[in-house]
Amino acid sequence: MDTADGLHHVLRWIRCGTRQRVEVPVPVLQERRRRLPDPLHAHRVCRWIPIFFLEIALGQFMKAGSINVWNIAPLFKGLGYASMVIVFFCNTYYIMVLTWGFYYLIKSFNSVLPWSTCDNVWNTPSCIEAFHHQQCRNSSLANITIANNMTCDDLANSRSPVIEFWENKVLNISPGLDVPGSFHWELMLCLMFVWVLVYFCVWKGVKSTGKIVYVTATFPYVVLVILLVRGVTLPGAYDGIMYYIKPDWSKLREAQVWIDAGTQIFFSYAIGLGALTALGSYNRFNNDCYKDAFVLALINSGTSFFAGFVVFSILGFMANEQGVDISQVAESGPGLAFIAYPKAVSLMPVAPLWAALFFFMLLLLGLDSQFVGVEGFVTGILDLFPGHHNHKYKREISVAICCLLCFIIDLSMVTQGGMYVFQLFDYYSASGMTLLWQAFWECIIVAWVYGADRFMDDVARMIGYRPFPWMKWCWSFITPCVCLAIFVFHLFNYKPLTYNNVYVYPWWGEVIGWCMALSSMLCIPVSVLYKLFRAKGTFKERWAHLTTPVWGGHHLEYMAPDVRDLTLISPGTDDNKENICPSTRRSSH
Repeated sequence: MDTADGLHHVLRWIRCGTRQRVEVPVPVLQERRRRLPDPLHAHRVCRWIPIFFLEIALGQFMKAGSINVWNIAPLFKGLGYASMVIVFFCNTYYIMVLTWGFYYLIKSFNSVLPWSTCDNVWNTPSCIEAFHHQQCRNSSLANITIANNMTCDDLANSRSPVIEFWENKVLNISPGLDVPGSFHWELMLCLMFVWVLVYFCVWKGVKSTGKIVYVTATFPYVVLVILLVRGVTLPGAYDGIMYYIKPDWSKLREAQVWIDAGTQIFFSYAIGLGALTALGSYNRFNNDCYKDAFVLALINSGTSFFAGFVVFSILGFMANEQGVDISQVAESGPGLAFIAYPKAVSLMPVAPLWAALFFFMLLLLGLDSQFVGVEGFVTGILDLFPGHHNHKYKREISVAICCLLCFIIDLSMVTQGGMYVFQLFDYYSASGMTLLWQAFWECIIVAWVYGADRFMDDVARMIGYRPFPWMKWCWSFITPCVCLAIFVFHLFNYKPLTYNNVYVYPWWGEVIGWCMALSSMLCIPVSVLYKLFRAKGTFKERWAHLTTPVWGGHHLEYMAPDVRDLTLISPGTDDNKENICPSTRRSSH
């Protein structure tokens, strides 16, 4: 991979924080309610960067996607299938963020932003454009009319037009999951457009999407800077920022804070999704992925930290405007980003212009995420069909089938009950629990089945030097222990899913959610038992046979004479012929 290609991959990897940037208010607000930034940073440095590096290095070393990368220990290839299930679910529901963003982008082309006024058909009598809490601080004025025929007492139940546009117009949300309601035809057309856009950006492979990402990964920073400049000049912004950065040391004793911090990192760094291994497989064999991992982690964390200032400066203003605590400005949930940011752009001069720029940025940012998710899924599928199964349009057909299938499932999310379906996917299918399960097994397989020292030697072959021993210690002990501890804590402290802390999902909704979670988690034990049952010989012979790596053709060049001296058996075959699989990764698609 030359320098230009390297930059493509750097920009694509910046995507790992895209989800956090788009939805940064949701997990951060939950943490800030507990007022503790420190666990997030401790988790990043001590535990998750090593596994972030592990996935990139593993993809680069094996030159394969999320399934064939586990030829390093073929018995555990189910881990690859599990990551494919998870990333498929992510591709399915994450596209809704782009759909909502594109819908807001279209609505921005009006002389007056529809979410800035209360004279629309979806607004309720409780809607108020300007709050006047300063005039209500004198208790003797409680029954004095302030605005819109509302008294000071009425202001306590008033609602912003930004919130009403989101809940009443965009979502038009139904009473519950059991009431799907009608289709939102405008959202359906937006969904169709976004999937078509994703298809034509991904169908030709990593080279073409890498060029597109030059724009999609850099333009958002310009818009975020502009929004921050505007945000910090608003009254109440200082209180919002201080709420964001000021820790509450007493919360260190609360285990749930550390749990939330740990699971948030998985979403931020895209750990356990298979996307990192897929992108790493396109690196040249001698690329310094160790240095890249730290650079990318720094960019990722820095961006999410910076985006937090933008969000909380606006939330501070909204809290000041409404006369309430910042934690009460908006309920945490998937839609908070579509409340804080639209409010910010509505306060700027020439608001429709800035709204269009912001939601165009959001669309680019989301496309960047979707590119990598679809790329990781399709790469894993294509790796199952090596060169001798080539078809002229194999990649184009695979991408089309993936997009079409996801679109059909997404139709359930553009109904009046779509938000409940979206949150069901978000909470279970790609939850912290499933990703913790993935990360735990990744560390166990590499460190204890293949061998941590052995893999450190392999990394040294690639980059020319051995990484700091801390990486090995984390793979072997620290990260799997932390993952297991958090996973067990999740199970023992499981709480039913709710929407906006009010609506409780029905029991059958939770059953559907657990089925989605188990569909990926069971891939690992089921595939291990199946392979052991099908193999021949004693258990020790089966284990030795099924944990013998299946090397790619590129290993002959870079690892000779070590590989040439090995007798490699292709797992899953009935004969005992020697087999060195050809490399499944082409230099480009």
